[in-house]
Amino acid sequence: MNANFKNQRRKAIKQISFSSIGLTLSSSIQLNAKGIKNPINQFKMKEKINHSVCKWCFSKIPLEEFAVKVKAMGITGIDLIGPKQWHILKKYGLISSMCNGAEISLTEGWNDKKYHRTLVDNYLKHIDMVSDAGFKNLICFSGNRRNIGDEKGLLNCAEGLKKIIGHAEKKGVIIQMELLNSKVDHDDYMCDNSNWGFELCRKIESDNFKLLFDIYHMQISEGDIIRTINDNHDFIGHYHTAGVPGRNEIDQTQELFYPAIMKAISATGFKGFVAQEFIPKGPYPLQSLKKAIDLCDV
Repeated sequence: MNANFKNQRRKAIKQISFSSIGLTLSSSIQLNAKGIKNPINQFKMKEKINHSVCKWCFSKIPLEEFAVKVKAMGITGIDLIGPKQWHILKKYGLISSMCNGAEISLTEGWNDKKYHRTLVDNYLKHIDMVSDAGFKNLICFSGNRRNIGDEKGLLNCAEGLKKIIGHAEKKGVIIQMELLNSKVDHDDYMCDNSNWGFELCRKIESDNFKLLFDIYHMQISEGDIIRTINDNHDFIGHYHTAGVPGRNEIDQTQELFYPAIMKAISATGFKGFVAQEFIPKGPYPLQSLKKAIDLCDV
């Protein structure tokens, strides 16, 4: 085996090691002055949609490896990453597009006053951390009903959130409550329909409180996705995707037509993030992710 052949083989192996998603990533990485690998976007996006992805759906892939590979797809943010891992995102020029860590849980939320003291303390601290890191979005949850009426829960949420929203406004942080379905995935969750969430936005009356509109969850809860977005987009600060039914790939195997939904979102002038939150069912998860990004890059 001659030296020239060995060199060619070594280069080929190096490329293959970065291409489990069918992409040659080695050419998209360069070293900065400190010798840290910084990926450069390999694919030119249409720039009408800001793409992000939820890491928990790809739990088997280490975050640093995941960061390199999603950046090469044109993704600029990763959702639901807490402060301890922000340095990894920054290393690769990515944004924590939806920060977490201030919440108690999905089920113990702002609709129950007994959690307010803990939540207020947690969120005031995390608002500072999100702002200091240069990020923008911080997730929150209504909590489960637990026999609390929807109107009472709405008032409780508004009362508690108003204790932190002034600080969020000063720091430029947007608190975003996620809409989740209570029919299939999150039994008894209170913020399970868009009208309840939009009414909470009206009560809080702040541009620094928005809804995280999860398309998958709202298709299950109520459908009528595009009309709801068109009529209420001022209250929406972030989107999540997934296929219905099953929460898997957003391809032709499920009932939602995402290109039309993305065009509707873009037409509203939305400048936030759309995050993929499907659980890959296919044998090549990152290929599924790349196809989803291509589908949504309208």
